[in-house]
Amino acid sequence: MAPNLAIDAESTADLTDYARVSIAFDVRVVFDVGEPAADRASLVLTERRLERPYVKDYDAVDGDHPTHWARRFDLSKWIAFAARRGATRVGSAAVAFDTGEVELLEGRRDLAILWDLRVAPSARGQGVGTALFRAVEDWALARGCRELKIETQNVNVPACRFYASRGCELRAANRLFYPDLPEEIQLLWYKELPCGAQVP
Repeated sequence: MAPNLAIDAESTADLTDYARVSIAFDVRVVFDVGEPAADRASLVLTERRLERPYVKDYDAVDGDHPTHWARRFDLSKWIAFAARRGATRVGSAAVAFDTGEVELLEGRRDLAILWDLRVAPSARGQGVGTALFRAVEDWALARGCRELKIETQNVNVPACRFYASRGCELRAANRLFYPDLPEEIQLLWYKELPCGAQVP
């Protein structure tokens, strides 16, 4: 774990403090998605530099701000995590589990979704994301999950690289998933987990 870093689980009842960590990032490069080569099983990501960089902020999308999640979903089986250095929050993560209205869960009770992971800009690249990811894995394992699933987009190159470095496999790319954002491609990553305890 990163030095002087504490990871704590917390309720999803009030996500105001959770959301104080910015999720915004600069988009300077994107991934083009190609079909796998004959000798490869996974999709091929090719980096492309943009002529006009921009800032992407998922929290600015209507309904996507953490304080709005409860309007869309039953969060009673979700969990949030806080990463703190002393009294300063430097990261947050949220996990969706066993929630019928979340289609990404595929109706499974052995699958958890890393719904959101954010690290404060000043703390990025310092192991905070890795520590949060490990906490998420441990929580999912304790509930008998066999896989962890993550949704990203081709415009979030740092996230894609991070999930690949954590052993996640890119299994699907949906080019028309975001009708209002035709330039963005939904990417679905999965990580197989060791068989955990049985779901109660």
